[in-house]
This record gives sequence, C-alpha cells and structure tokens, in this order.
Amino acid sequence: MMRIRFAFYGCGIMAQRDESDFFEDEGQGDLFGKEPPPAYRPDPDKVRARLHKILAEARAAKAMPWEPTTVSLYRVIVPQMTNWLPEEEGAQLRFQFEEELARLEAA
Repeated sequence: MMRIRFAFYGCGIMAQRDESDFFEDEGQGDLFGKEPPPAYRPDPDKVRARLHKILAEARAAKAMPWEPTTVSLYRVIVPQMTNWLPEEEGAQLRFQFEEELARLEAA
C-alpha cells in the first residue's frame, strides 16, 4: 500500500512517498486456511430409506415407472448411494435394484 505524507520544510511543502514492502507480512491469513472443511458424511439411515423407497417403487410396478432420464440417473446414483452402507448390505441392494430393472425392462 502506498501512502503519501506531507512534510513542512521551511517555507515549502514536500510530498514524501511511504511505500510498504509487498512481501511484508501484514497479518494476512493463510490462503488455504488452517483446516480443511469437514467432509460430508450422509446419514446411513436416510440413504437406506431412500434406496428402499426406490426399490419399493420398482417392485410395485408392472412396467417401467420412471422416465428414461430417471432410469439413467438411478443407474448411476443407486450404486453410489450403496457405498455409504455396510459392504454386504450395499451389495444386496445393488443386486436387488439391478434385478428389478431387468424385470421391468423385459416387461
């Protein structure tokens, strides 16, 4: 930051520049912060409930209950959601979901 001061010398006024060093630490914090933000961890009970709701919709349907874009979305997010559950439970839910999709696509 550049500051200009005025000094009085005899009968005249003289301007003096006071320049700070750009590399001088002025108490600015670390650019990347001290701690990383806490990682997001979804509630396994909410994940489980959502997965069971999707499966219930599929099981209750005689034909595909969703638009093609929703089916595409579920094909991506259901396996990802199961990763937040215990390994065996997640594998079982993935299997059940794929089974229901195969049944509905054959109908």
